[in-house]
Amino acid sequence: MSYSDIKVWDEGTVRVVALNRPDKGNAITRTMAEEVQAAMTEFAASGQRVAVLTGSGSKAFSFGADVTAPPELWRAVPNVGWQTDKPLICAVEGWCIGGALVLAMMADLAVCGARAKFYYPEAKLGLTGGMIAALPSRIPHKFAMELMLLCRTFDAAKSERVGLVNEVVEEGGALARAIEWGQEIAGFAPLVTGAIKRMVLDDILPRGPSEQWALQLQRLTKIRESEDFKEGVAAFRDKRPPQFRGE
Repeated sequence: MSYSDIKVWDEGTVRVVALNRPDKGNAITRTMAEEVQAAMTEFAASGQRVAVLTGSGSKAFSFGADVTAPPELWRAVPNVGWQTDKPLICAVEGWCIGGALVLAMMADLAVCGARAKFYYPEAKLGLTGGMIAALPSRIPHKFAMELMLLCRTFDAAKSERVGLVNEVVEEGGALARAIEWGQEIAGFAPLVTGAIKRMVLDDILPRGPSEQWALQLQRLTKIRESEDFKEGVAAFRDKRPPQFRGE
């Protein structure tokens, strides 16, 4: 597939998906969110073992949602807009703001460059999608509330200390380290890594209200966009029995 707002390539058995609007701080547009969803859905069905989500350039992983072209952000969110038992690693350089922090938070592993900064300013803006509420299940409660209520900026060192990222590397080295980890994991038993991830997602980590709502919306959207729905409408129009295929 060809994309306008993301780049996709393979490093061996590792699939890399990069937010690709570096001149705009990789701000997430409606198109970008849809393209991430499509690319990751394709990855889930492919023979690739691990995915890395990153941003182009050094300015930012992403400035978050683009207010000039507001996205349905849930489409890009791991384990919400798209599902896979395969491991996902997030590689962050520069700023990771707002909705982009949600993407990083929902990854299985994360690595960042030494000048990375994490910031969630929605309390200052008067709007939230609510999915950030899952943050206290990923990092200690008080630090999560500091990010969300005080809108503090966490630098790379603090982000590693509280568990928002696994490791801090030299500036510009996050993607290489994430690919290195991905290639290591790709050599492990996929049934085991997949089972561990699924048990963690289904039985250990709680889902917030916005996350649950988005999951239901994703399921309903899949039905609305299905070939069976088109067939049902056509059959009603043509006054004939529908021929559903479960697609």
